[in-house]
Amino acid sequence: MTHETTAAALPSRVLGTGDAALTVSALGLGCMGMSAFYGASSGSGSTTDAESVRTIHRALELGVRFFDTADMYGPHTNEELLGRALRSSGVDRDDVVVATKFGIKVTGSRPVDRAVDGSPEYVRRSIDGSLQRLGLDHVDLYYQHRVDPAVPVEDTFGALAELVQAGKVRHLGISEAAPATIRRAHAVHPLTALQTEYSLWSRDLEDEILPTLRELGVGLVPYSPLGRGFLTGALTRDSLGAGDFRASNPRFAGDAFDANLALVDVVRGVAERHAATPAQVALAWVLAQGDDVVPIPGTRHERYLEDNVGSVGVALTADDLAALETTFRPENVTGARYEDMSAVGR
Repeated sequence: MTHETTAAALPSRVLGTGDAALTVSALGLGCMGMSAFYGASSGSGSTTDAESVRTIHRALELGVRFFDTADMYGPHTNEELLGRALRSSGVDRDDVVVATKFGIKVTGSRPVDRAVDGSPEYVRRSIDGSLQRLGLDHVDLYYQHRVDPAVPVEDTFGALAELVQAGKVRHLGISEAAPATIRRAHAVHPLTALQTEYSLWSRDLEDEILPTLRELGVGLVPYSPLGRGFLTGALTRDSLGAGDFRASNPRFAGDAFDANLALVDVVRGVAERHAATPAQVALAWVLAQGDDVVPIPGTRHERYLEDNVGSVGVALTADDLAALETTFRPENVTGARYEDMSAVGR
């Protein structure tokens, strides 16, 4: 049994404060997996494109108004897919919040073949390409995807502030940044949101990053709020097909897989008490962390989308929250978030 979804069921939340405030649906849709990283079935021109478009249309029916993409997903094809889906939906442009990202350049065919670029020149080129692919005259929220250690963040956000003045971008964000970097970027132009990984099994930001965001009035947009699908309890070792980037993730490898899977039993127990699914409980936990938190679970399947949206109807008790947080203390999770953590937390 799961919590059911209804049309336009989602409440709204506000990311950022003052002039940087942006109203979005309480749950967004991450579109990355429609075009990249989750195996051979993802990618532009694949048989999943039609299903991805249907999923975006269904999200709109359910009240999702916040869509997340990036120029490096595909690369480039995910922005094109989202643009096509939104245009064919019949929904008014002003009723949809579109977020995209720049700063990671794909340099080869392997996942590791990439570089970061935060130069002002690259900022200006990137937004023009994204607008063309999306078919839009502005982006609602534009993130620096990864911090470039070779370019002062003040230079990057100085160029981004120019894009706001030019009307190409409405709000600014940053992804996977350290507290000091967040402060420096925010001092150049008010940030609306930080996007970073946050879920029951990825809680490292709670010590320093989340307090910094709340001090500054910056919202949080968690990606992978379902632990890349692990917290749904539906994954097995055989679930990871060819081309699935999770196969090389430390948390999915060897004994770590079994150790982490044991933690998910607690999520299942909470789900049973609420007549919900483990995915809905995992998302309900993220939603319970504050009204300034807007998770963007990704899927290309309508049934998973509907399940995710149903999480807004799951009201976790104080005992539920305590059990989940005790089980998923950071020291209880086996393996790092990424095989190479050098590109995050700069």
